[in-house]
Amino acid sequence: MAQEQIRISSDWGEVTATLADNKAAHALLEMLPLTIDMRDHLRQEKTGHLPSDLPELTRQRDFSTGTLGLWNSNHVVIYYSSGSVPAPGIIILGQITGDVSVFDQPGNVTVELTRLD
Repeated sequence: MAQEQIRISSDWGEVTATLADNKAAHALLEMLPLTIDMRDHLRQEKTGHLPSDLPELTRQRDFSTGTLGLWNSNHVVIYYSSGSVPAPGIIILGQITGDVSVFDQPGNVTVELTRLD
């Protein structure tokens, strides 16, 4: 998969993300377009459920601001700060290239994920 990009939009703003070159990110791309209800978790991330599972891959514990990750097989995460998570870690789906601070707000948000042309 050659540097596929997606748009993540909400009432709070819009960002783009460059997807990782892995099976989980490719499976996410095949699901688009998607609407996901996300909630704030630990004031570092927005989390929401996908309609189906993504493939299991190698996980890592550290993340950076703007990481798009997968916590469990269908739990997508947008990190708006950097840090680390407990084991087993996250699968990296991509990196947000826009201003991820639009998600640094308390409360729930509905996001739309679409392919960029």
